Amino acid sequence: MLRVANLKISLDAGDDAPLKAALKKLKADPGRVISWRISKKSVDVRDKGDVHFVMTVDVALQNEAQVLKALKPGVAAQTPPEPAFAVVRGPYTGPRPVVAGFGPGGLFAALALARAGMRPIVLERGQRVDARKKTADHFAQTGELDPESNMQFGEGGAGAFSDGKLTTGIKDPRCRLVLRELYAHGAPEEILYHARPHIGTDKLPQVVAAIREEIIALGGEVRFSTRLQEIKVRAGELAAVVYIDAQGTGEITTDSLILAIGHSAADTQQMLFRAGVRMIQKPFSVGARIEHPQKLINQSQYGKFAGHRALGAAEYHLSAHLPDGRGAYTFCMCPGGTVVPAASRIGGLCVNGMSAFARDGENANAALLIDVRTEDFGDDHPLAGYALQRAWEQRAFRAGGGAYRAPVQLAGDLLAGRATKALGGVQPTYRPGVTCADFRDVLPEFAYQGIRQAIQIFDRQLRGFALPDAVLTAVESRSSCPVRLLRDARMESSVGGLYPCGEGAGYAGGIMSAAVDGLRVAEALMKNHGLLEE
Repeated sequence: MLRVANLKISLDAGDDAPLKAALKKLKADPGRVISWRISKKSVDVRDKGDVHFVMTVDVALQNEAQVLKALKPGVAAQTPPEPAFAVVRGPYTGPRPVVAGFGPGGLFAALALARAGMRPIVLERGQRVDARKKTADHFAQTGELDPESNMQFGEGGAGAFSDGKLTTGIKDPRCRLVLRELYAHGAPEEILYHARPHIGTDKLPQVVAAIREEIIALGGEVRFSTRLQEIKVRAGELAAVVYIDAQGTGEITTDSLILAIGHSAADTQQMLFRAGVRMIQKPFSVGARIEHPQKLINQSQYGKFAGHRALGAAEYHLSAHLPDGRGAYTFCMCPGGTVVPAASRIGGLCVNGMSAFARDGENANAALLIDVRTEDFGDDHPLAGYALQRAWEQRAFRAGGGAYRAPVQLAGDLLAGRATKALGGVQPTYRPGVTCADFRDVLPEFAYQGIRQAIQIFDRQLRGFALPDAVLTAVESRSSCPVRLLRDARMESSVGGLYPCGEGAGYAGGIMSAAVDGLRVAEALMKNHGLLEE
Protein backbone atom coordinates (compact mmCIF):
# COMPACT_ATOMS: atom_id res chain seq x y z
CA MET A 1 0.00 0.00 0.00
CA LEU A 2 1.02 3.61 -0.56
CA ARG A 3 0.72 6.15 2.25
CA VAL A 4 -0.29 9.75 1.46
CA ALA A 5 -0.12 12.24 4.32
CA ASN A 6 -1.32 15.79 5.08
CA LEU A 7 -4.58 15.67 3.16
CA LYS A 8 -6.87 18.61 3.96
CA ILE A 9 -10.45 17.40 4.16
CA SER A 10 -13.49 19.62 4.68
CA LEU A 11 -15.82 18.91 7.60
CA ASP A 12 -18.67 18.63 5.09
CA ALA A 13 -16.85 16.33 2.67
CA GLY A 14 -18.32 12.97 1.71
CA ASP A 15 -17.04 9.60 2.89
CA ASP A 16 -14.97 9.10 -0.25
CA ALA A 17 -13.29 12.52 -0.08
CA PRO A 18 -10.09 11.16 1.58
CA LEU A 19 -9.65 8.62 -1.22
CA LYS A 20 -10.23 11.24 -3.90
CA ALA A 21 -7.68 13.56 -2.28
CA ALA A 22 -5.14 10.75 -2.07
CA LEU A 23 -5.65 9.70 -5.70
CA LYS A 24 -5.21 13.31 -6.81
CA LYS A 25 -1.80 13.43 -5.12
CA LEU A 26 -0.90 10.02 -6.48
CA LYS A 27 -2.07 10.98 -9.98
CA ALA A 28 -3.77 7.60 -10.09
CA ASP A 29 -6.99 6.47 -11.74
CA PRO A 30 -9.77 5.23 -9.42
CA GLY A 31 -9.88 2.04 -11.46
CA ARG A 32 -6.50 1.06 -10.04
CA VAL A 33 -7.74 1.05 -6.43
CA ILE A 34 -7.75 -2.35 -4.74
CA SER A 35 -8.50 -1.11 -1.21
CA TRP A 36 -7.97 1.92 0.99
CA ARG A 37 -8.18 3.06 4.60
CA ILE A 38 -7.70 6.13 6.76
CA SER A 39 -4.43 5.75 8.65
CA LYS A 40 -4.61 8.95 10.72
CA LYS A 41 -7.22 11.63 11.31
CA SER A 42 -6.94 14.84 13.29
CA VAL A 43 -8.70 18.20 13.54
CA ASP A 44 -6.79 21.35 12.58
CA VAL A 45 -8.10 24.20 14.75
CA ARG A 46 -5.29 26.71 14.23
CA ASP A 47 -7.51 28.93 12.07
CA LYS A 48 -10.94 29.19 13.72
CA GLY A 49 -12.35 30.38 10.40
CA ASP A 50 -11.19 27.22 8.62
CA VAL A 51 -11.46 24.24 10.95
CA HIS A 52 -10.90 21.06 8.95
CA PHE A 53 -9.62 17.49 9.14
CA VAL A 54 -6.07 16.49 8.29
CA MET A 55 -5.80 12.88 7.19
CA THR A 56 -3.27 10.28 6.15
CA VAL A 57 -4.62 7.67 3.76
CA ASP A 58 -3.24 4.26 2.76
CA VAL A 59 -4.18 3.09 -0.73
CA ALA A 60 -3.51 -0.29 -2.34
CA LEU A 61 -3.15 0.12 -6.11
CA GLN A 62 -2.41 -2.00 -9.11
CA ASN A 63 1.16 -1.38 -10.33
CA GLU A 64 2.12 0.55 -7.18
CA ALA A 65 5.82 0.60 -8.03
CA GLN A 66 5.07 2.32 -11.32
CA VAL A 67 2.86 4.92 -9.61
CA LEU A 68 5.45 5.63 -6.91
CA LYS A 69 8.28 5.96 -9.42
CA ALA A 70 6.39 8.66 -11.34
CA LEU A 71 5.89 10.85 -8.25
CA LYS A 72 8.15 13.52 -6.82
CA PRO A 73 10.01 12.44 -3.65
CA GLY A 74 7.95 12.87 -0.50
CA VAL A 75 4.50 12.75 -2.11
CA ALA A 76 3.88 9.16 -1.01
CA ALA A 77 5.71 6.20 0.46
CA GLN A 78 5.21 2.50 1.02
CA THR A 79 3.33 1.84 4.25
CA PRO A 80 5.62 0.40 6.94
CA PRO A 81 5.16 -3.27 7.89
CA GLU A 82 2.76 -3.97 10.74
CA PRO A 83 4.57 -4.90 13.97
CA ALA A 84 3.93 -8.36 15.38
CA PHE A 85 4.31 -10.23 18.64
CA ALA A 86 7.69 -11.86 19.17
CA VAL A 87 7.84 -15.43 17.85
CA VAL A 88 9.78 -17.90 19.98
CA ARG A 89 12.04 -20.46 18.35
CA GLY A 90 11.05 -23.43 20.46
CA PRO A 91 8.85 -24.66 23.32
CA TYR A 92 9.44 -23.24 26.78
CA THR A 93 9.92 -25.79 29.57
CA GLY A 94 11.19 -23.63 32.44
CA PRO A 95 9.38 -22.25 35.50
CA ARG A 96 6.24 -20.28 34.76
CA PRO A 97 6.87 -16.52 34.80
CA VAL A 98 4.85 -14.37 37.20
CA VAL A 99 3.34 -10.98 36.37
CA ALA A 100 2.45 -8.77 39.34
CA GLY A 101 -0.22 -6.29 38.31
CA PHE A 102 -2.78 -6.25 35.53
CA GLY A 103 -2.86 -2.69 34.27
CA PRO A 104 -1.76 -1.99 30.69
CA GLY A 105 1.85 -3.01 31.35
CA GLY A 106 0.98 -6.29 33.01
CA LEU A 107 -1.87 -6.99 30.62
CA PHE A 108 0.27 -6.78 27.48
CA ALA A 109 3.28 -8.45 29.08
CA ALA A 110 1.07 -11.38 30.07
CA LEU A 111 -0.51 -11.53 26.61
CA ALA A 112 2.92 -11.64 24.94
CA LEU A 113 4.12 -14.37 27.30
CA ALA A 114 0.93 -16.38 26.81
CA ARG A 115 1.24 -16.21 23.02
CA ALA A 116 4.83 -17.43 23.38
CA GLY A 117 3.60 -20.51 25.25
CA MET A 118 5.06 -19.47 28.63
CA ARG A 119 1.76 -19.79 30.58
CA PRO A 120 2.22 -16.76 32.87
CA ILE A 121 0.69 -16.50 36.33
CA VAL A 122 -0.78 -13.04 36.98
CA LEU A 123 -1.21 -11.72 40.51
CA GLU A 124 -3.90 -9.02 40.58
CA ARG A 125 -4.57 -7.45 43.96
CA GLY A 126 -8.01 -6.13 42.98
CA GLN A 127 -11.17 -8.20 42.78
CA ARG A 128 -12.51 -9.47 39.50
CA VAL A 129 -15.28 -7.08 38.44
CA ASP A 130 -18.12 -8.18 36.17
CA ALA A 131 -17.84 -5.69 33.31
CA ARG A 132 -21.58 -5.94 32.74
CA LYS A 133 -22.47 -4.89 36.27
CA LYS A 134 -19.75 -2.70 37.81
CA THR A 135 -17.72 -0.65 35.40
CA ALA A 136 -15.71 2.37 36.40
CA ASP A 137 -18.68 4.40 35.18
CA HIS A 138 -20.73 2.82 37.96
CA PHE A 139 -18.29 4.08 40.59
CA ALA A 140 -18.24 7.55 39.03
CA GLN A 141 -22.01 7.89 38.94
CA THR A 142 -22.65 6.52 42.44
CA GLY A 143 -19.55 7.75 44.20
CA GLU A 144 -19.21 4.28 45.69
CA LEU A 145 -15.74 3.27 46.81
CA ASP A 146 -15.09 -0.46 46.56
CA PRO A 147 -13.15 -1.28 49.74
CA GLU A 148 -12.37 -4.80 48.56
CA SER A 149 -10.67 -3.84 45.30
CA ASN A 150 -9.17 -0.55 46.45
CA MET A 151 -8.31 -0.88 50.11
CA GLN A 152 -8.12 -4.51 51.18
CA PHE A 153 -4.38 -4.62 50.64
CA GLY A 154 -3.61 -1.00 51.36
CA GLU A 155 -2.01 0.95 48.57
CA GLY A 156 -3.07 -0.28 45.14
CA GLY A 157 -6.04 0.16 42.87
CA ALA A 158 -5.96 3.83 41.91
CA GLY A 159 -5.75 3.00 38.24
CA ALA A 160 -9.08 1.23 38.26
CA PHE A 161 -10.96 4.19 36.78
CA SER A 162 -9.10 4.57 33.49
CA ASP A 163 -11.13 5.49 30.42
CA GLY A 164 -8.71 4.26 27.80
CA LYS A 165 -6.94 7.39 26.55
CA LEU A 166 -4.33 6.12 24.11
CA THR A 167 -2.46 9.30 23.23
CA THR A 168 1.28 9.15 23.73
CA GLY A 169 4.44 10.98 22.79
CA ILE A 170 6.50 7.84 22.18
CA LYS A 171 7.22 6.68 18.62
CA ASP A 172 7.72 2.97 19.28
CA PRO A 173 6.22 0.83 16.46
CA ARG A 174 4.70 -1.38 19.15
CA CYS A 175 2.10 1.38 19.64
CA ARG A 176 0.44 0.15 16.45
CA LEU A 177 0.47 -3.41 17.79
CA VAL A 178 -1.24 -2.29 21.00
CA LEU A 179 -3.95 -0.46 19.05
CA ARG A 180 -4.55 -3.47 16.81
CA GLU A 181 -4.92 -5.80 19.77
CA LEU A 182 -7.29 -3.49 21.60
CA TYR A 183 -9.43 -3.22 18.47
CA ALA A 184 -9.33 -6.99 17.94
CA HIS A 185 -10.64 -7.45 21.49
CA GLY A 186 -13.58 -5.07 21.13
CA ALA A 187 -12.34 -1.48 21.19
CA PRO A 188 -13.88 0.93 18.64
CA GLU A 189 -12.30 0.78 15.18
CA GLU A 190 -11.59 4.51 15.19
CA ILE A 191 -8.74 4.04 17.68
CA LEU A 192 -6.73 2.72 14.71
CA TYR A 193 -6.65 6.12 13.02
CA HIS A 194 -7.72 8.92 15.36
CA ALA A 195 -4.81 11.17 16.32
CA ARG A 196 -6.07 11.12 19.93
CA PRO A 197 -7.64 7.66 20.28
CA HIS A 198 -9.98 6.93 23.17
CA ILE A 199 -11.88 3.78 24.16
CA GLY A 200 -14.20 5.06 26.89
CA THR A 201 -14.88 3.99 30.46
CA ASP A 202 -18.04 2.22 29.35
CA LYS A 203 -16.20 0.06 26.79
CA LEU A 204 -12.78 -0.51 28.35
CA PRO A 205 -13.77 -3.21 30.92
CA GLN A 206 -15.09 -5.48 28.18
CA VAL A 207 -11.89 -5.05 26.16
CA VAL A 208 -9.70 -5.92 29.16
CA ALA A 209 -11.89 -8.93 29.95
CA ALA A 210 -11.54 -10.21 26.37
CA ILE A 211 -7.73 -9.99 26.54
CA ARG A 212 -7.77 -11.71 29.91
CA GLU A 213 -9.85 -14.56 28.52
CA GLU A 214 -7.33 -15.07 25.70
CA ILE A 215 -4.47 -15.22 28.20
CA ILE A 216 -6.36 -17.89 30.15
CA ALA A 217 -7.25 -19.81 26.99
CA LEU A 218 -3.54 -19.95 26.12
CA GLY A 219 -2.69 -21.54 29.46
CA GLY A 220 -2.13 -18.44 31.55
CA GLU A 221 -3.69 -17.88 34.95
CA VAL A 222 -5.10 -14.71 36.52
CA ARG A 223 -5.42 -14.73 40.31
CA PHE A 224 -7.58 -11.91 41.61
CA SER A 225 -7.50 -10.51 45.16
CA THR A 226 -3.90 -11.69 45.31
CA ARG A 227 -1.07 -9.44 46.46
CA LEU A 228 2.66 -9.85 45.92
CA GLN A 229 3.91 -10.16 49.51
CA GLU A 230 7.62 -10.95 49.23
CA ILE A 231 10.36 -11.96 46.81
CA LYS A 232 12.91 -14.64 47.66
CA VAL A 233 16.40 -14.08 46.33
CA ARG A 234 19.32 -16.50 46.19
CA ALA A 235 22.80 -15.38 45.08
CA GLY A 236 21.34 -12.21 43.60
CA GLU A 237 18.75 -14.05 41.51
CA LEU A 238 15.00 -14.38 41.94
CA ALA A 239 14.07 -17.81 43.32
CA ALA A 240 10.40 -17.50 44.31
CA VAL A 241 7.57 -15.07 45.02
CA VAL A 242 5.34 -15.13 48.06
CA TYR A 243 1.75 -13.96 47.73
CA ILE A 244 -1.25 -13.52 49.98
CA ASP A 245 -4.88 -14.15 49.02
CA ALA A 246 -8.15 -15.01 50.75
CA GLN A 247 -6.83 -18.46 51.67
CA GLY A 248 -3.62 -17.13 53.22
CA THR A 249 -0.01 -17.11 52.11
CA GLY A 250 1.38 -19.09 49.18
CA GLU A 251 4.61 -19.40 47.25
CA ILE A 252 5.44 -19.79 43.55
CA THR A 253 8.86 -21.03 42.47
CA THR A 254 9.98 -18.92 39.52
CA ASP A 255 13.03 -17.26 38.03
CA SER A 256 11.08 -14.46 36.32
CA LEU A 257 8.82 -11.77 37.78
CA ILE A 258 7.48 -8.82 35.79
CA LEU A 259 6.69 -5.98 38.19
CA ALA A 260 3.77 -4.08 36.67
CA ILE A 261 2.46 -2.85 40.01
CA GLY A 262 1.24 0.61 38.97
CA HIS A 263 2.10 4.01 40.37
CA SER A 264 0.23 3.66 43.67
CA ALA A 265 1.62 0.45 45.19
CA ALA A 266 3.75 2.12 47.85
CA ASP A 267 3.56 -0.91 50.15
CA THR A 268 5.00 -3.18 47.46
CA GLN A 269 7.72 -0.64 46.74
CA GLN A 270 8.66 -0.70 50.43
CA MET A 271 8.94 -4.47 50.30
CA LEU A 272 11.19 -4.26 47.25
CA PHE A 273 13.37 -1.65 48.95
CA ARG A 274 13.83 -3.93 51.95
CA ALA A 275 14.72 -6.76 49.55
CA GLY A 276 17.57 -4.69 48.14
CA VAL A 277 16.06 -3.72 44.77
CA ARG A 278 17.83 -0.57 43.61
CA MET A 279 15.59 2.46 43.12
CA ILE A 280 15.86 6.22 42.92
CA GLN A 281 13.58 9.21 43.45
CA LYS A 282 11.69 10.50 40.41
CA PRO A 283 9.94 13.87 39.90
CA PHE A 284 6.16 13.82 39.60
CA SER A 285 3.33 16.38 39.67
CA VAL A 286 0.54 17.61 41.90
CA GLY A 287 -2.55 19.76 41.36
CA ALA A 288 -6.28 19.51 40.88
CA ARG A 289 -8.95 18.71 38.30
CA ILE A 290 -10.49 21.74 36.59
CA GLU A 291 -14.02 21.59 35.13
CA HIS A 292 -15.51 23.90 32.47
CA PRO A 293 -18.72 23.65 30.48
CA GLN A 294 -17.95 21.48 27.46
CA LYS A 295 -19.76 24.01 25.26
CA LEU A 296 -17.23 26.66 26.28
CA ILE A 297 -14.34 24.40 25.27
CA ASN A 298 -16.04 23.59 21.96
CA GLN A 299 -16.53 27.27 21.21
CA SER A 300 -12.97 28.15 22.17
CA GLN A 301 -11.47 25.42 20.01
CA TYR A 302 -13.85 25.27 17.05
CA GLY A 303 -15.17 28.84 16.82
CA LYS A 304 -18.12 29.07 14.42
CA PHE A 305 -17.79 25.34 13.70
CA ALA A 306 -18.70 24.38 17.27
CA GLY A 307 -21.56 21.91 17.19
CA HIS A 308 -20.80 20.72 13.65
CA ARG A 309 -22.07 17.17 13.17
CA ALA A 310 -18.64 15.97 12.03
CA LEU A 311 -16.92 17.17 15.19
CA GLY A 312 -17.06 15.57 18.60
CA ALA A 313 -16.38 17.19 21.93
CA ALA A 314 -13.28 19.39 21.72
CA GLU A 315 -10.07 18.64 23.57
CA TYR A 316 -7.09 20.68 24.68
CA HIS A 317 -3.57 20.24 26.00
CA LEU A 318 -1.85 23.26 27.53
CA SER A 319 1.59 23.82 29.01
CA ALA A 320 3.73 26.68 30.27
CA HIS A 321 6.94 27.52 32.10
CA LEU A 322 6.20 29.43 35.30
CA PRO A 323 8.29 32.31 36.69
CA ASP A 324 9.90 30.03 39.30
CA GLY A 325 11.08 27.66 36.58
CA ARG A 326 8.54 24.95 37.26
CA GLY A 327 6.38 23.50 34.53
CA ALA A 328 2.58 23.69 34.51
CA TYR A 329 0.46 21.59 32.20
CA THR A 330 -2.92 19.97 31.67
CA PHE A 331 -3.05 16.20 31.63
CA CYS A 332 -5.60 13.47 30.93
CA MET A 333 -8.17 15.88 29.49
CA CYS A 334 -11.67 14.35 29.56
CA PRO A 335 -14.16 15.92 27.11
CA GLY A 336 -17.73 15.52 28.30
CA GLY A 337 -16.31 13.65 31.27
CA THR A 338 -16.52 13.15 34.99
CA VAL A 339 -14.21 13.75 37.95
CA VAL A 340 -13.99 10.52 39.92
CA PRO A 341 -12.60 9.30 43.27
CA ALA A 342 -9.30 7.43 43.04
CA ALA A 343 -8.49 6.97 46.72
CA SER A 344 -6.55 3.89 47.71
CA ARG A 345 -5.58 4.89 51.24
CA ILE A 346 -8.02 5.08 54.12
CA GLY A 347 -8.11 8.67 55.34
CA GLY A 348 -6.66 10.05 52.12
CA LEU A 349 -8.37 11.51 49.06
CA CYS A 350 -7.25 11.91 45.46
CA VAL A 351 -9.16 12.41 42.24
CA ASN A 352 -8.93 11.38 38.60
CA GLY A 353 -10.98 11.99 35.46
CA MET A 354 -12.69 9.85 32.85
CA SER A 355 -15.05 9.96 29.88
CA ALA A 356 -17.46 7.50 28.37
CA PHE A 357 -16.96 6.73 24.66
CA ALA A 358 -19.67 9.21 23.62
CA ARG A 359 -18.06 12.05 25.59
CA ASP A 360 -21.46 13.67 25.87
CA GLY A 361 -21.43 14.99 29.45
CA GLU A 362 -22.04 18.64 30.34
CA ASN A 363 -18.53 19.32 31.63
CA ALA A 364 -14.99 19.01 30.36
CA ASN A 365 -12.30 18.27 32.92
CA ALA A 366 -8.52 17.96 32.98
CA ALA A 367 -5.77 17.65 35.53
CA LEU A 368 -4.02 21.00 36.07
CA LEU A 369 -0.62 20.03 37.40
CA ILE A 370 2.59 21.62 38.67
CA ASP A 371 5.99 19.93 38.66
CA VAL A 372 7.18 18.38 41.91
CA ARG A 373 10.97 18.27 42.06
CA THR A 374 12.98 15.72 44.03
CA GLU A 375 14.38 18.56 46.13
CA ASP A 376 10.80 19.16 47.33
CA PHE A 377 10.80 15.69 48.91
CA GLY A 378 12.76 16.91 51.94
CA ASP A 379 14.44 13.51 52.34
CA ASP A 380 16.90 11.47 50.30
CA HIS A 381 15.10 8.17 50.89
CA PRO A 382 14.07 6.68 47.50
CA LEU A 383 10.44 6.41 48.62
CA ALA A 384 10.12 9.91 50.11
CA GLY A 385 7.81 10.99 47.26
CA TYR A 386 5.14 8.62 48.51
CA ALA A 387 5.21 10.35 51.89
CA LEU A 388 4.51 13.67 50.16
CA GLN A 389 1.59 12.17 48.24
CA ARG A 390 0.18 10.69 51.42
CA ALA A 391 0.43 14.01 53.29
CA TRP A 392 -1.32 15.97 50.53
CA GLU A 393 -4.07 13.37 50.18
CA GLN A 394 -4.68 13.44 53.92
CA ARG A 395 -4.96 17.24 53.80
CA ALA A 396 -7.50 16.93 50.97
CA PHE A 397 -9.49 14.38 52.95
CA ARG A 398 -9.65 16.72 55.95
CA ALA A 399 -10.52 19.74 53.82
CA GLY A 400 -13.36 17.76 52.25
CA GLY A 401 -14.81 17.04 55.68
CA GLY A 402 -14.46 13.26 55.54
CA ALA A 403 -16.63 10.60 53.89
CA TYR A 404 -14.48 11.03 50.77
CA ARG A 405 -16.09 14.34 49.87
CA ALA A 406 -13.63 16.37 47.81
CA PRO A 407 -12.57 19.98 48.48
CA VAL A 408 -13.40 22.36 45.61
CA GLN A 409 -12.56 25.97 44.84
CA LEU A 410 -13.80 28.19 42.03
CA ALA A 411 -11.18 29.55 39.68
CA GLY A 412 -12.32 33.11 40.33
CA ASP A 413 -11.93 32.69 44.09
CA LEU A 414 -8.53 31.06 43.68
CA LEU A 415 -7.30 33.96 41.55
CA ALA A 416 -8.69 36.44 44.09
CA GLY A 417 -7.02 34.63 46.99
CA ARG A 418 -10.23 33.92 48.87
CA ALA A 419 -11.97 30.77 50.04
CA THR A 420 -14.96 29.52 48.06
CA LYS A 421 -18.24 29.82 49.95
CA ALA A 422 -20.71 28.73 47.26
CA LEU A 423 -20.68 27.17 43.80
CA GLY A 424 -21.53 29.08 40.63
CA GLY A 425 -22.79 28.09 37.20
CA VAL A 426 -20.57 25.01 36.78
CA GLN A 427 -21.80 22.03 38.76
CA PRO A 428 -19.03 19.64 39.85
CA THR A 429 -19.39 16.04 38.67
CA TYR A 430 -17.44 14.44 41.53
CA ARG A 431 -19.37 11.93 43.62
CA PRO A 432 -19.92 11.27 46.54
CA GLY A 433 -19.95 15.06 46.86
CA VAL A 434 -17.86 18.19 47.36
CA THR A 435 -17.07 20.75 50.04
CA CYS A 436 -16.23 24.38 49.30
CA ALA A 437 -12.71 25.10 50.49
CA ASP A 438 -9.57 27.19 50.27
CA PHE A 439 -6.79 25.36 48.43
CA ARG A 440 -4.18 26.99 50.64
CA ASP A 441 -5.31 24.32 53.13
CA VAL A 442 -4.79 21.55 50.58
CA LEU A 443 -1.92 22.21 48.20
CA PRO A 444 1.73 23.00 48.88
CA GLU A 445 2.49 26.67 48.40
CA PHE A 446 4.41 26.20 45.16
CA ALA A 447 1.48 24.28 43.63
CA TYR A 448 -1.13 26.76 44.93
CA GLN A 449 0.73 29.71 43.43
CA GLY A 450 1.62 27.73 40.30
CA ILE A 451 -2.02 26.91 39.56
CA ARG A 452 -3.01 30.57 40.02
CA GLN A 453 -0.35 31.61 37.49
CA ALA A 454 -1.13 28.76 35.10
CA ILE A 455 -4.85 29.59 34.91
CA GLN A 456 -4.06 33.11 33.75
CA ILE A 457 -1.46 31.91 31.22
CA PHE A 458 -3.74 29.20 29.87
CA ASP A 459 -6.58 31.69 29.48
CA ARG A 460 -4.47 33.38 26.82
CA GLN A 461 -4.00 30.03 25.07
CA LEU A 462 -7.63 28.88 25.41
CA ARG A 463 -10.23 31.61 25.73
CA GLY A 464 -12.43 31.06 28.77
CA PHE A 465 -10.02 28.87 30.71
CA ALA A 466 -10.06 31.42 33.56
CA LEU A 467 -13.87 31.31 33.75
CA PRO A 468 -14.60 32.49 37.32
CA ASP A 469 -17.12 29.67 37.90
CA ALA A 470 -14.78 26.91 36.67
CA VAL A 471 -14.51 24.31 39.43
CA LEU A 472 -11.20 22.97 40.74
CA THR A 473 -11.35 19.65 42.64
CA ALA A 474 -8.39 18.48 44.73
CA VAL A 475 -6.14 16.73 44.99
CA GLU A 476 -4.68 15.16 41.82
CA SER A 477 -1.49 13.51 43.05
CA ARG A 478 -1.14 10.26 41.10
CA SER A 479 -0.30 11.43 37.59
CA SER A 480 2.97 9.48 37.74
CA CYS A 481 5.10 7.42 40.07
CA PRO A 482 7.55 9.20 42.44
CA VAL A 483 10.16 6.42 42.17
CA ARG A 484 12.10 4.60 39.44
CA LEU A 485 13.27 1.01 39.78
CA LEU A 486 16.61 0.81 38.01
CA ARG A 487 17.05 -1.79 35.27
CA ASP A 488 19.96 -2.80 33.07
CA ALA A 489 20.40 -3.55 29.38
CA ARG A 490 18.68 -6.92 29.93
CA MET A 491 15.67 -5.01 31.37
CA GLU A 492 16.33 -6.62 34.77
CA SER A 493 16.60 -4.89 38.13
CA SER A 494 19.50 -5.27 40.54
CA VAL A 495 17.92 -8.64 41.33
CA GLY A 496 18.32 -11.00 38.39
CA GLY A 497 15.01 -12.21 36.94
CA LEU A 498 13.11 -9.22 38.32
CA TYR A 499 11.76 -7.05 35.47
CA PRO A 500 10.44 -3.57 36.49
CA CYS A 501 7.74 -2.46 34.06
CA GLY A 502 5.42 0.42 33.29
CA GLU A 503 4.28 3.37 35.38
CA GLY A 504 5.01 1.81 38.77
CA ALA A 505 8.63 1.27 37.74
CA GLY A 506 8.99 4.82 36.47
CA TYR A 507 9.20 3.94 32.76
CA ALA A 508 5.79 5.00 31.43
CA GLY A 509 3.24 7.78 31.72
CA GLY A 510 -0.05 6.51 30.35
CA ILE A 511 -1.84 3.49 28.94
CA MET A 512 0.02 3.32 25.65
CA SER A 513 3.54 3.81 26.98
CA ALA A 514 2.87 1.33 29.80
CA ALA A 515 1.48 -1.28 27.37
CA VAL A 516 4.48 -0.84 25.07
CA ASP A 517 6.84 -1.18 28.03
CA GLY A 518 5.05 -4.40 28.97
CA LEU A 519 5.75 -5.77 25.51
CA ARG A 520 9.39 -4.68 25.63
CA VAL A 521 9.94 -6.30 29.02
CA ALA A 522 8.23 -9.53 27.92
CA GLU A 523 10.45 -9.66 24.84
CA ALA A 524 13.54 -9.12 27.01
CA LEU A 525 12.45 -11.93 29.32
CA MET A 526 12.05 -14.28 26.35
CA LYS A 527 15.43 -13.26 24.96
CA ASN A 528 17.12 -13.80 28.30
CA HIS A 529 15.68 -17.32 28.34
CA GLY A 530 17.08 -18.01 24.88
CA LEU A 531 13.67 -18.10 23.21
CA LEU A 532 14.36 -15.30 20.72
CA GLU A 533 17.00 -14.97 18.06
CA GLU A 534 19.82 -12.58 18.96
